[in-house]
Amino acid sequence: MNQQTPQLAVSARHFGVLLSPTPRGARLARRLATAHLLAWDMPPRTIETAEQVTAELAANAATHGRLSGRDFLLELRRSEDGRVLRIEVTDTRGDRLPGLNPQLPPPDAESGRGLLLVEVLADRWGVTSGPVPRKTVWAELNLVRAASPLRVNMPN
Repeated sequence: MNQQTPQLAVSARHFGVLLSPTPRGARLARRLATAHLLAWDMPPRTIETAEQVTAELAANAATHGRLSGRDFLLELRRSEDGRVLRIEVTDTRGDRLPGLNPQLPPPDAESGRGLLLVEVLADRWGVTSGPVPRKTVWAELNLVRAASPLRVNMPN
């Protein structure tokens, strides 16, 4: 871990922080995401989903994207129209891209399910390469759901 305070960038629609590519950094990513989504008054279900997606992407960055002395970047972004939450994790192992069609590991495997969870939980996800040597794994959650049916009170 770099021996300095994490660098934060915060606004009403964007949050970003550099974290160490360690299990501790991955846990901190999840906790910081939760804190900022609560501050943004996101619904509990959105926060729960975003927590899990952030945890999986950060754990992958700490496990597969780790290079000694190089942090990973967690960013949360709300679209201007407020309809989409985008979670991005950027690491410095652009040479190791995850497959976009994750396969179910054998039942006795102890790992290998993270991107399957992301695929199930997120409305969209993908990988963006560059600039060298980086890659960004991102996931988007739609924030606007179909309106509930109109309730009409009928007289008895």
